[in-house]
This record gives sequence, C-alpha cells and structure tokens, in this order.
Amino acid sequence: MVRIRVLVVDDHRIFAESLAAALAAEPDVDVAAAGSGPAALRCLERAAAEGRRFDVMLVDADLGDQVVPVARAVVARAVPDNGEDGLVDGISLVAGVRSGQLAVRTVVLAEKDDPRRAALALQAGASGWVAKDCSLQRLLAVIRGVLRDETHLPPALLTGVLRELTAARKHRTESERLVESLTPREREVLRCMVAGLGRKAVAERLFLSPHTVRTHMQNVLGKLGVHSTLAAVALARRAGVGPVDLAGDVVERGGQLA
Repeated sequence: MVRIRVLVVDDHRIFAESLAAALAAEPDVDVAAAGSGPAALRCLERAAAEGRRFDVMLVDADLGDQVVPVARAVVARAVPDNGEDGLVDGISLVAGVRSGQLAVRTVVLAEKDDPRRAALALQAGASGWVAKDCSLQRLLAVIRGVLRDETHLPPALLTGVLRELTAARKHRTESERLVESLTPREREVLRCMVAGLGRKAVAERLFLSPHTVRTHMQNVLGKLGVHSTLAAVALARRAGVGPVDLAGDVVERGGQLA
C-alpha cells in the first residue's frame, strides 16, 4: 500500500491534534503536526534530508504571528504591497515552501471563504483552499486530488477567485509594460530600490555620483507613474522584478550600464 505523508500546520493545538488523529485513522495516511511556520519548514527539511518527504501540507490560513523568513522575498514579489498590516502567514508559508523547492503539495485550511485570500494562496503555490469545518471525507478527497495535480476550490468561491486572478494578471501586465519602458541602468537602480538600498548605497554600488542616482530615481518614478520609492517597489514586485544580489557585484566600473 502506498502511504500518503501529511503535515498539519496549525497553531491551535487542539484542532491540529484532532485533525491529525482523524487523518491517522486512515490506513494509508501517516500524519505529523507543526505549530508554526518555522517549525513546519524544519519538519519538511528534516524529512527531505532523511528521504521521507511529506506529500501534502495542510496549512492554517491564519497561522499565528510567526514570521517565515524564507517566504519574505517570494511573497513580496507575488503579493502587491497593499498597505495592509502584514501578510497572511499561512500563505507566506505556502510561498516559502515553493521557494525552497520542497516537493510537497499545499492545501490552505480556512475559517471562512474569502476569494481574495484564496486567490493569493493559489498565486503563492497552493493546490487547494478548504473550509476547516468540511467533512473528513471531503478533506481526504482533496488530499488525494492534489496528489493527482488537481486544484481544489469550493464551488462558491470559483467565480470570485477567477475575478481576482484576472484582475491581478491585468495589473501585473500593466506593471510589466511600465518596467519595460525603463533603460537598463534605470532597471538596475530599480532593483537596488527593491533591495532597500538608499541613494548613497546605490551610488557606491553602481559607481555613480549621488546626484546621478537621484536623477535616475526621479526618472524611474516618472516613467512608472508613481510618487514614492515604496510605490515604485510595490509596482516592481508586481512586475516580477527582484532585488539586486547584495552578495555579488552589479556592474564593473565603466561597464555597459554606466
């Protein structure tokens, strides 16, 4: 019998233990539980190192207040900075797992249906969105379905999720068009801005004067149609522009981007 290895991630201990026990009663399911995002990542990495990877991870959409470091950059690119107080930690964990290339399907467990958050979960790499109060049979069907590369959403959410994904794609396409209007040098400056570098740091990194960097930054803001660095960074993330690699050199003195 092929056994399915499931990791339940929820900071509500009673719920996590109850769900794990119910799943473990199935003859073909092995279950483990983690109470936070970092604990889940450690479980996944340890299992992978020992050659016994998890197949499916069930993640609470409202996973406490833990910060998942590996997910920060990925979520920042996938989810626009909308001014809200932080990101959904459960979805951050989904993105972190995908960024770490850990071969596990993820399903988000939610207290209530929310088309926007469900769309964010799919964008982050989730294979499904399921109500926490669904039946065990329904949850098992979803677990087995995502292992067949199926995507599972409640029917009532489908229209709203498609609308959210379509709007996000339209927004991203426009952002990509604006970024493409930048010169190669301006794109390098924008990547430095995404990395959080200030004008002086950008000048030192690109071997330019602060005055020249200021001019490039003003040009970037103008071409992107925004009025602040934060807005430019949010737009860049929507367009898939990542931060400059702070560990390596950007250009050499006298390079083509000078």
